[in-house]
Amino acid sequence: MPLLARTILTPLHVDVRRGAVADLGRILADGRISAGGDVAVVVGHGVGAQVADLIRPSLGAADIFTVAGGTLDSANELAAKLRARSYDAVAGIGGGTTLDTAKYAATRYGIPMVSVATSLANDGIGSPVASLVNDGIKGSYGVHIPIAVIVDLDFVEAGPSRYNRGGIGDVLSNLSAVADWELARDVRGEPVDGLSASLARTGAEALLRHPGDMTDDGFVTVLAEGLIASGLAMAVSGSSRPCSGGCHEIMHAVDVLNPGTGSHGELAGMGALFCTFLRGDEPRFRAMSACLARHELHRTHRDFGLSDEQFVDVIGFAPRTRPDRYTILEHLDMGTKEIRTRLADYVDAVQRS
Repeated sequence: MPLLARTILTPLHVDVRRGAVADLGRILADGRISAGGDVAVVVGHGVGAQVADLIRPSLGAADIFTVAGGTLDSANELAAKLRARSYDAVAGIGGGTTLDTAKYAATRYGIPMVSVATSLANDGIGSPVASLVNDGIKGSYGVHIPIAVIVDLDFVEAGPSRYNRGGIGDVLSNLSAVADWELARDVRGEPVDGLSASLARTGAEALLRHPGDMTDDGFVTVLAEGLIASGLAMAVSGSSRPCSGGCHEIMHAVDVLNPGTGSHGELAGMGALFCTFLRGDEPRFRAMSACLARHELHRTHRDFGLSDEQFVDVIGFAPRTRPDRYTILEHLDMGTKEIRTRLADYVDAVQRS
């Protein structure tokens, strides 16, 4: 994966609360974001369009574009439309695919982008990465970090709970990703950015230890802030390293070998738990397992409907998804027989935890 864009390292505005979307017009009128008020609004076909209708009176003469989202082609089509006029800023409203489409299109022509998240499924709401499908394969593309991030808890609450729970898995996976990064430092001398690692780990630790759930505004706020901190960690380091290790290699391998098995965050959380087990960190494993179970997230491949042999294939394939990464999977370099043995032990450990 290429180095990420580092021109904008921190958002000018972060707002996580109920009723935050109502202030979108005022935020877009901020002279640091839009000097002339010429703004493009990008929405998907779901909740984003509903949000746009609600705030249309405050948007003035802003142009509103509806995108299918999720593919590199759709992002390039949007970029061509944005190039037709001189926009001061782009506001993406919706879930991950809509926001990633808007981020990529805005980056193509150096237009500041405002992220208005209606769900908390993964850290894409404030990250310098756009996940888009190209020729049937999902890839990660470096983009500029959003200049502002807005999360309205009213819209998050109204969305599918499974999507939002996926964000929990994505934030928790930072703990495994940072451990992999530090392993690469110890074994290969790979430099680790301390601030980036701290941002990624702090958000995950706060979520791991919070007693609330998705019905608790305090917990949802911590989740949103953890996802935003993940984006900042990637922007500071200039790579996805602090938030993507063996956990995401497993997630990408499942997507390639068994597409449609689970969401990004769900798979990342399970992958992080498996990697933590391989690392032999028992206290961390028990804490992460308990957290995933408390929030009704899958902890083993069987919960996703994958057989043992399918998951053995996934683990064997996973390092190929990120050949430049050194994680616990590359470190152990397990053959098929050892993977089967470790997997059986892992399932037993989850059942006991």
